[in-house]
Amino acid sequence: MAVNREAIPQAAPSFGDRRKSQRADLVVRVDYQTVDDLFSEFARNINEGGIFIESEHPHPLGTPVKLQFQVPGSDGPIRVSGLVVRVSEGSESAPAGMGIEFENLDAEARQTIDELVRSLRADSFRR
Repeated sequence: MAVNREAIPQAAPSFGDRRKSQRADLVVRVDYQTVDDLFSEFARNINEGGIFIESEHPHPLGTPVKLQFQVPGSDGPIRVSGLVVRVSEGSESAPAGMGIEFENLDAEARQTIDELVRSLRADSFRR
């Protein structure tokens, strides 16, 4: 029996499908600040557009944050403002946390992150 694929409703693109760039897995400590408090958590993946921070208590969508983190290959910490654009409550296959979209990443930091992501992806393809 043939399936009419046009009749099957298509899901809306997931957050990952809307990303301009793929993320690379990277564990790095991120210090971040909201209007009210300072936090320190671990990021699990990154690209030049944003970062996913693992947290049992993610902040609501639209929360502005100021981030500071250091990635391999950078001379010093990257400091950038961002906005919470995705919140994950967590599941068996994915941790709870929040996706932060960078708002003012300077060209040097963007290049450092881009080179790191390309390197990490190349390494994962070689395995």
